Amino acid sequence: MSSQETVAWDDLFEEAHEGLSALIDRLESVVVGQRPLLEKLIVALLAGGHVLVEGVPGLAKTRAVRALARALDLPFRRIQFTPDLLPADLTGTQIYRPATGEFDVRPGPVVTSVLLADEINRAPAKVQSALLEAMQEGQITVGDETIILPETFWVLATQNPIEHEGTYPLPEAQLDRFLMKVLVDYPARDAELAMLDLPSVAETSLAESWSSDEPPLFTPDDVLRFRRLAASVQTAPAIKEYVVDLVRATRDPEAYGLGLAPLIELGASPRATIALIRAARAHALLARRDYVTPHDVKSLARDVLRHRIMISYEADAEGLSVDDVLIRILDHIPVP
Repeated sequence: MSSQETVAWDDLFEEAHEGLSALIDRLESVVVGQRPLLEKLIVALLAGGHVLVEGVPGLAKTRAVRALARALDLPFRRIQFTPDLLPADLTGTQIYRPATGEFDVRPGPVVTSVLLADEINRAPAKVQSALLEAMQEGQITVGDETIILPETFWVLATQNPIEHEGTYPLPEAQLDRFLMKVLVDYPARDAELAMLDLPSVAETSLAESWSSDEPPLFTPDDVLRFRRLAASVQTAPAIKEYVVDLVRATRDPEAYGLGLAPLIELGASPRATIALIRAARAHALLARRDYVTPHDVKSLARDVLRHRIMISYEADAEGLSVDDVLIRILDHIPVP
């Protein structure tokens, strides 16, 4: 690479970092006390992966997603999942036109760029499978017609960890399609106090709390450009080996000197290895670097792996969570 190309490359990364920093600042002006959530959403956006967000109601999950879509000038749709939802309510339906004797396709709310699937575990299996096609294939099928979704199609699903009555747990195949599972906790006292000064406290809706002269920070093309830039972040062979060892340790802990075999019923798939590398590259870009460090991997390992691992009844009996098992693995595998 010539010196001019190196300078141009550095300029691209500097421009991306400044833009992403401005994006986080914009989001924090609307969503207070949830910076870790905001950063992980942006990491997933850069990596082009879907996110499952788990937290009790009232933690600004919907607000954060809506604000992010608005700042990126991306079409946004929200679907409240319920047990009586049908696949057609998600994907769309065919309407018969007597005048022409033909069926017209009316696309459903899934045909958008940013889709918020609220309380996804309340939807029955048929609806979940319809969403799975959209997430994995980037397309939906309505009747005999296939609709290609936008390149920026991105699913952010939420679920309530408290209520389990009337829910349909997501199958492992669908959980594996999410790049990350992010846990959201209550904000700190100072942050909760600062919420009372937000304009939206006195307004009736989020839309009114945004000033009319505040334009989006980016366009959909910028989002795709950032994704290409994140994919180009350098990953050293030692980092790749570290990621592979972390994931394989969840499948065969004995081979890595970990006595965790009785605690793990199912380890992470190779898709987890790819997801962790993609997320680490995006995290490095957000941290103003064009190379991945072990810190990038360790910062996101639990978010990428926690929904891909099944712990055993023995782990439950000992009061251990998936995160407890992952912490043991992260502490044990040597860092390059």
